[in-house]
Amino acid sequence: MKERRVLVVEDERTIAESVAARLRAEGFAVEIAADGPSAVERFRTGQPDLVVLDVMLPGFDGLEVCRRIQAVRPVPVLMLTARDDETDLLVGLAVGADDYLTKPFSMRELAARVHVLLRRMERAATPAPPAIRLGDIEINEAERRVRRSGADVHLTPTEFDLLIHLAGRPRTVLPRERLLADVWGWAEGTGTRTVDSHVKALRRKLGADLIRTVHGVGYALEVPA
Repeated sequence: MKERRVLVVEDERTIAESVAARLRAEGFAVEIAADGPSAVERFRTGQPDLVVLDVMLPGFDGLEVCRRIQAVRPVPVLMLTARDDETDLLVGLAVGADDYLTKPFSMRELAARVHVLLRRMERAATPAPPAIRLGDIEINEAERRVRRSGADVHLTPTEFDLLIHLAGRPRTVLPRERLLADVWGWAEGTGTRTVDSHVKALRRKLGADLIRTVHGVGYALEVPA
């Protein structure tokens, strides 16, 4: 099996080396970058399979790094943030991040998140069924492309996986904990805010009418007229 490559972008040396050491112990080849410009350059030359990306960086911040690398080649991005601020999280999702961890975090959880993101990308590479049509929305799983009213809508890999999962069960209310297990691969339902943030991103990109909230339970995809 091909050795997976991870780029760790973190300006705090102790954190960067700890993350790199844990991921190397998990069998990954790891490179480290300590600022925005070098992160983009190492992404171009190293062709990593996944990026662990701190938000606060010298040069330019992690959000700008995410924008630039996603413009080069779509890649899973796990963002590290010192603040549990919903605005920051939504901005990160909008520029192409797939998941986030708030500092301080455990190395065990970080490694688990990395493995889950890579497994989802591997599943995405398998043959897909025909396009799904829901009202004026067309979801092409083979091409991982979404259109609404004929216009392309850019989704991150995680947003696309969540949409596909909801679209496979239209009008069915799916609990947050089940979505975490099925889409993110998390066995314990401690990250329901992650689901909420991705649902908000889908509503912003595809329309507020797309997903219905059932308070205290979860979400259901409504078929547009």
